[in-house]
Amino acid sequence: MHKTIRDLVAKYGKLPAAIDQVADDADLYAAGLTSFASVQLMLGIEEAFDIEFPDNLLNRKSFASISAIARTVDLIRDSRKVA
Repeated sequence: MHKTIRDLVAKYGKLPAAIDQVADDADLYAAGLTSFASVQLMLGIEEAFDIEFPDNLLNRKSFASISAIARTVDLIRDSRKVA
């Protein structure tokens, strides 16, 4: 999953640094992720993982790092299993 997320961050995040230079737990906003790019990234993640972000997860914390995005995707997937 981390590879897919990295690819999506590279495509939509428009970071000034190469994505392979960004650690999984590095702050993506400090690395240059903008609010607009995070929306584009969210749309790409929704499409790639066939999920929809609920309103309560549309926040900076959910997109803070590659690891945070992976945890958020897992959380959304797990909540779909329960529903």
